[in-house]
Amino acid sequence: MSAESVMSADDDRRRPGPLWPSLLPPEAQGDDSLCAVSAHGVRVRFADGRELLCGSSGLWNTNLGYGNPVIAAATAQALREASYLSVFRYENRYARSAAAELVRVSGAEHYARVLFSTSGGAANDLVMKLARHYHALRGEPRRNLVVGLRDSYHGLTYGSFGLTGEPLGQPLYGVDQRLVRHVAANDAADLRTLMDRQGDRVAAVVVEPVLGSGAVPLTAEYIDTLLRLRDQHGFLLVADEVATGFGRTGPFFASQEWPGRPDLLVASKGLTNGTAAAAAVIASHRVADTFTRTGAVLMHGETQAGTPATCAAIVATIAEMRRLDALTLGRRLSALLDTALGRLVRDHPLVSASTGVGCFRSLRICAPDRTPLPQSAVSALVGSVRAAGAIVHPGVNGIQLIPALVYTPAELTELLDRVLTGLAAFAATAYPGWEPRASRSAAAPQLLGAGS
Repeated sequence: MSAESVMSADDDRRRPGPLWPSLLPPEAQGDDSLCAVSAHGVRVRFADGRELLCGSSGLWNTNLGYGNPVIAAATAQALREASYLSVFRYENRYARSAAAELVRVSGAEHYARVLFSTSGGAANDLVMKLARHYHALRGEPRRNLVVGLRDSYHGLTYGSFGLTGEPLGQPLYGVDQRLVRHVAANDAADLRTLMDRQGDRVAAVVVEPVLGSGAVPLTAEYIDTLLRLRDQHGFLLVADEVATGFGRTGPFFASQEWPGRPDLLVASKGLTNGTAAAAAVIASHRVADTFTRTGAVLMHGETQAGTPATCAAIVATIAEMRRLDALTLGRRLSALLDTALGRLVRDHPLVSASTGVGCFRSLRICAPDRTPLPQSAVSALVGSVRAAGAIVHPGVNGIQLIPALVYTPAELTELLDRVLTGLAAFAATAYPGWEPRASRSAAAPQLLGAGS
């Protein structure tokens, strides 16, 4: 066999299949241990035969667990009755019903209308257009700057990628950020400085109530500053609740606990319990009335936005949230997480901190010398936790913990046990010869406290 033939055979063995998955390096593509085949409740089965406990609610979206039969039935019925109807130069009754439900749960005293989209990234593109158009209708076309937070995540479409404050290769892809500004989260002085310089040009400030990548909540003081500066400078305040909506942090939407409401609210991940490519931008009366009064048509449309199946899933998800009393379940789970993660931080030598709120948490991991775990090592840690039987996603210097609201205490204990097992396996490889002091070891059943 020629050298060329050998090289060709080696290339064929390394070449992945037709699927090009997102954010997965080529050497990991085509691996059956990473190919999911089914999901039920809070567990996912893979093509290699293993069933793993999901500690990330899919991608922060299956708040009620996988395979909810009520949502599936509603979607199937809509597909049979009206396989496709659009909101592109038309309306459909499913979209009308879903919009009415979203206004109701977000607060009809403040919110008025809903625009449908297909993803959180696309919805943030829509937000940027909507804010600029709104100010133009009010005679302020110079208001075209959109402000985001550093280390924020708003999506990877071109508009939302520009708004995303986490450095993810924007220059490589030629992302245009000339009309975007970023300020430090929870730094009121930084925000005030920007407004003093360019406040008359700012169309909107877009914030996640909890920054997704690091699970860092905005402080009450920072939110107060945002609201005061909105009144002073006249920009639109946008709550990107793609990740925090639908009970993830306690209330239905995190911004419902703010002392003032945002002008625009973005929902996506929990919107259909992960069953459809769906997003929604919920507009306040002030914003919606400006377009109605002027007769303006917003130049935005997406073929699959607001379809019958999607909107049936939205209505069914809201109904299931109510039937299951999911907000109460989430608050109970949050209290258990408070106890367990607090004990981990106190007792485990490689857990330096926990961030987040509600069922939106992260664990910050450190080396034995207490220096933060390098970000380059996080993927190995995630792999070790997966080998131990749980799905988690990378976080800042550690991992994210995003359990479904319907987790039982036993499932939470299992998740923490698998995380600790994975962390121990990772440490054995990363720090050979190191062993934790017995007095500081932490066993998962003890983390929740007696009687949990």
